[in-house]
Amino acid sequence: MGKNLDAELAAAAGVDESASTENMSLEPAAPASEARPPEPRRRNLLLLFMLLLLMGGLVSLFIFGFKDAAIYSVPVGELVQRRDELVERRVRIDGELIPGSLRKRDKPCEYRFGLRDGDQQVQVRFPQCVVPDGFRDMPEGGVLVTVEGKLTPEGHFHAASIMAKCSSKYDPETHQMRDEGS
Repeated sequence: MGKNLDAELAAAAGVDESASTENMSLEPAAPASEARPPEPRRRNLLLLFMLLLLMGGLVSLFIFGFKDAAIYSVPVGELVQRRDELVERRVRIDGELIPGSLRKRDKPCEYRFGLRDGDQQVQVRFPQCVVPDGFRDMPEGGVLVTVEGKLTPEGHFHAASIMAKCSSKYDPETHQMRDEGS
């Protein structure tokens, strides 16, 4: 080994010895045939293509991905008429609780009741122990209920949620809601 280690390293690296150590960089020099960045027009077309692809994916997701999550809201009468078409589909039905039909089973916990709309009715099963406060079996009727779930092939409605409507404006004689001004 020689006494001038810097000179030997510079000779081995092929660097001019007369160059000052201040101007030397540790990064290798870029080759002369390095690829140039793409043209702005080509870069813009690539960006446009990526944005169109992203938008197409989002539109496809909304059209096909959420199809099963759609919930139809129908009155009890329409559910009974379209029974074959609505079996095993998520449906929301509106109706009046049939007075005297509310039954509770403790083990396993389940509520069973009937809903009606005019002369059409459906039997509902709700496999949970907690129901809304306004959901009561009143002898005079008038408890308006919205249930969400699926109609089973056996013919009963398997409810996943129950919502009771305010019955303070209900006229049990006419089975209609009273006007707010009355």
